[in-house]
Amino acid sequence: MADVNRGNRPLSPHLQVYRLPLGAITSIMNRITGVGMTLAAVLIVWWFAAGAFSQPYFEFVDGLLTSWFGNLVLFGSLWALWYHMLNSIRHLIWDTGRMMDVETVEKTSYLVIGGSVVMTILTVIIIVI
Repeated sequence: MADVNRGNRPLSPHLQVYRLPLGAITSIMNRITGVGMTLAAVLIVWWFAAGAFSQPYFEFVDGLLTSWFGNLVLFGSLWALWYHMLNSIRHLIWDTGRMMDVETVEKTSYLVIGGSVVMTILTVIIIVI
């Protein structure tokens, strides 16, 4: 017999009704920060290569990377580096089979997020001073 309520049923869980667990969000962010750091590395290599080409070209690239937008991108890349490193340490601990219960995963997720913010701010303070 035909299913007459087929059009009225909700779809499979999607992001409007399903809230991702914090562990899933931090895992997705780990992948995103890995890609972001690769793009930041390309910018830094571009800066080094510009220095090898000519003085005017280096001044152009240096001006771009030291502008407010360049500083914002590099600040975000610094946060991505700390986040990715701290989350990778957590994954190494998980590889040993430890700290994988739901409560500990949530606690360490908050530690990774907070630790990355604190380490980013400390790094900027150390560099500026």
